[in-house]
Amino acid sequence: MTIQDVKIEYQKELAMLYEPKEIQSIFGLVAEDLGYTATLLIQNQLCELAPEQQRHFENALLRLRKAEPVQYVRGIADFYGLQFKVTNSVLIPRPETEELVDLIIRKHTNQSIKIVDLGTGSGCIAISLAKNLPKADVSALDISPEALKIAKKNAQQNEVKIRFFEGSMSEEDCLLNSEQFDIIVSNPPYVSNSEKQQMRPNVLDFEPQLALFVDDTNPLCFYSAIARLAVAKLAEGGCVYCEINEQFGKETVHLFESYGLRECEIVKDIFGKDRIVTAKK
Repeated sequence: MTIQDVKIEYQKELAMLYEPKEIQSIFGLVAEDLGYTATLLIQNQLCELAPEQQRHFENALLRLRKAEPVQYVRGIADFYGLQFKVTNSVLIPRPETEELVDLIIRKHTNQSIKIVDLGTGSGCIAISLAKNLPKADVSALDISPEALKIAKKNAQQNEVKIRFFEGSMSEEDCLLNSEQFDIIVSNPPYVSNSEKQQMRPNVLDFEPQLALFVDDTNPLCFYSAIARLAVAKLAEGGCVYCEINEQFGKETVHLFESYGLRECEIVKDIFGKDRIVTAKK
């Protein structure tokens, strides 16, 4: 069996789940684990695969056919130029969240600041900030012990020092009582339960629902918790940066303003959707 044969098989077997360009990308990622770059795939497409290479592609395809995300199949996700270990205990990092990280890095380059990431998951936000803001002191909080295990491994792998805390951002004493921060950042659960029907099986069946969904009756519950912590834990002039549900941009701003936060703004993502809310204490 050649690389070309395997590629055709992937296109055929995954056609009901993904668009052709997506399948090509998935195939490229699976091949990358065998050392194949895009150029090498083209150069070697008619070369016979060794038995162990065939098994690698076959084992991955068995899982991919069940709509399991390729990041979980590989155990790796790329984010902001770094690689992160991922399991189904953590969300797969999204490109929109890279925009959140990039905004903070651009606004706070070379600053000696204290940052806390609420609901860190894989640690992708906290670790990317620590990597690109070397003067920053970064902490991270998550309610899931399993997620924290992954985040700690990712911090070690990416050679950054992060202080991790286990707890819920909804609890007022989830952070050290005497400590104050210059930045609170969060990508909290914000997808309402009623939106589940619009989501793909590869998200619904494999990613941790605790990190995704909120009750329709209180879709901004975590933003209320973030606002309370901002009032209690931010230094004067400190900033809040949150990824949001595009449907609730104005509502999130009004909520933050009701807690006394100021200069609340909505930032659109590259697709023109309301994606980030920023505020100051």
